[in-house]
Amino acid sequence: MQFDTILKKLQIQDLNPMQKSTYKTTQNDQDVVLLSPTGSGKTLAFLFPVLRNLSASTSGVQALIIVPSRELALQIELVFKSMGTGFKINSCYGGHATKTEENNFIEPPSVLVGTPGRIAFHVEHNNFDANIAHTLVLDEFDKALELGFQDDISYIIEQLSGLKQRLLTSATNLEKIPSFAGLVNHKKLNFLDDLQTKPDLTFKKVVTDSESKLINLYKLICKIGNKRTLIFCNHRDAVDRISAILSDKGIARESFHGGLQQDERERALLKFRNGSVQIFITTDLASRGLDIPEVENIIHYQLPDKESAFTHRNGRTARMNAKGVVYLVMGERETFDFIPAELQVENLEGRFKAPEPTAFQTIYISAGKKDKVNKVDIVGYLMKKGQLSKDDIGLIEVKDSAAYVAIKRLKVAATLKVLADQKIKNKKVKMEIAL
Repeated sequence: MQFDTILKKLQIQDLNPMQKSTYKTTQNDQDVVLLSPTGSGKTLAFLFPVLRNLSASTSGVQALIIVPSRELALQIELVFKSMGTGFKINSCYGGHATKTEENNFIEPPSVLVGTPGRIAFHVEHNNFDANIAHTLVLDEFDKALELGFQDDISYIIEQLSGLKQRLLTSATNLEKIPSFAGLVNHKKLNFLDDLQTKPDLTFKKVVTDSESKLINLYKLICKIGNKRTLIFCNHRDAVDRISAILSDKGIARESFHGGLQQDERERALLKFRNGSVQIFITTDLASRGLDIPEVENIIHYQLPDKESAFTHRNGRTARMNAKGVVYLVMGERETFDFIPAELQVENLEGRFKAPEPTAFQTIYISAGKKDKVNKVDIVGYLMKKGQLSKDDIGLIEVKDSAAYVAIKRLKVAATLKVLADQKIKNKKVKMEIAL
């Protein structure tokens, strides 16, 4: 395995101590339970051992990664692909067409990542040979148990007769690991209290009454400016209400909660990842598992009841040795056991300008993997026919039947006009601003 080449593709200098320790401990098929905070890099910690176990001469699913959410499955697939290993990975999850997933097994991936229910479906229907799998990862296992996936996970593991290694990750310390996980003589790596993986956070309080809460949130957003910010709410209606108000004020933002359709959630995430929007309003659905890089600020518009939820939310910022600011929007007499009574108060007096528009905007292209279109095709299309330079093009994500690309906002109108009658791979495609 060429570590230096993969790290370069991932645009990181080196693995962190937790990741290095996991890689070393998992040698010789050692089962491992990895406990590490949200945002500490657990995905790479288990992907490198998974990669080490893969064989180019074996056809079939060699490694199975079970996750509690569809977004996490997609994220792991994206990270693995960016490693450029040459091995195929596919994701499967509820809300995704089963026919598409079944077709992917015609040439089976070496790595399959997915949610418990959907993987159990494919196992039950013999859509892939479960006996070939030798490596199992149970990622965010504490969350999977919390969501009640025990039966599906237990069923899947029972069918994996060829398992040689099991890796279990958790962002909280599990008092007892269920027997169905099948761990025998495992080693536990506990980085939950490790200073090197703990986020470097500054906490500030925004004091408000209920009538002025939305006004003060808007002031805070304006004062923060055009920086990547997550706004957490306890309820979907609060997410929708804040989103509507910011939209009315002309501020680019995206919403994310369980009431949205899967494609809406995926589109919101990719627009936040590629910098088309800097403000992401969400419930606790986005507090764990999602790899959203370089989030500079966390705003708790509504504070959670549990300290663990508060900790997971804050883990979305100050990742990989960066620093982050956490703002708590709360009443003067409001108290929580897990929040210090004395916090720096953020001064919102004065006038603040609304954030400037983001540099990039997301464009939808009506062609994807099914059309044999990849990132290289899209870059060539935009540069040769769209008259764009490399610097005008940002992050590209290719889905099954569509692609999304970030383009410099100032170039969008002209690009859409010049490409109106152009084809990509001899296919006439529809291009428009992604809503």
